[in-house]
Amino acid sequence: MDSEPQVEAYMTRTVTTVSPTDTVAAVREQIGGDDGHNGFPVARDGRVEGFVTGRDLFDADPEATVADVMSEDPIVADPTMTITDAARVIVRSGIQKLPVVDDGELVGILSNTDVIRSQIERATPEKVAKLSRTLTKIHGVELTQERRQVPLAALVPTQAKVYADELEGRRYELERGLAEPLVVIDADADGDLYLADGHHRVLAADRLDIAEMDAYVIVPAEPLELGMADTAAKQGLASIDDISVIEQDRHPLVETTTQLQ
Repeated sequence: MDSEPQVEAYMTRTVTTVSPTDTVAAVREQIGGDDGHNGFPVARDGRVEGFVTGRDLFDADPEATVADVMSEDPIVADPTMTITDAARVIVRSGIQKLPVVDDGELVGILSNTDVIRSQIERATPEKVAKLSRTLTKIHGVELTQERRQVPLAALVPTQAKVYADELEGRRYELERGLAEPLVVIDADADGDLYLADGHHRVLAADRLDIAEMDAYVIVPAEPLELGMADTAAKQGLASIDDISVIEQDRHPLVETTTQLQ
């Protein structure tokens, strides 16, 4: 079993910091800007002295310094801490960002978004392993797995329809870097890549003019005649342009959830 991923694998290494001597007015201008910052580690000479949030700055005197309003002795993470432990700290502390400190020096920052992304990327290999076992059982062939960028133009869909409401959800995730990798099967000698999982994500990416996506690619040791390939051919699915979007109806799971309320 793979060891649990550590904070250093998901943290952002380029960290925007502010100085304890900066004024409240100066830092306020950076909150909610183009970079989407809602809080900053307060550092001097690479060492964290505090953390300041938009809430700390909101009612403060514009001429006050960051040192006057920051939270001192902030909670920090070590780069070798597991993602699960870091997630517990973030949830229990009610914070959104966790500075990462190594030997007293600020080396990165971990956000709640980074934690979500880590959990997504741990879930996808389970899907890949399950599909690989199924293919091996059916076809009796050895399989390998690769992680790589795949061009959307090379994908052959195996699902004819997607739902507009879920498509919007996948777009939201893509814009925030939270989308799961695709699951793709490279099963024939013609270079076709059969999309096993991720149809909503692919169409959302196409609408955002994204040409390539991260994917787990299952590669058989020899070409396979996949049942899903036959199904795709019968439905006239040759590219992602052939997928229909159901605009009016909501996804059945949404309807079921609504009915339960």
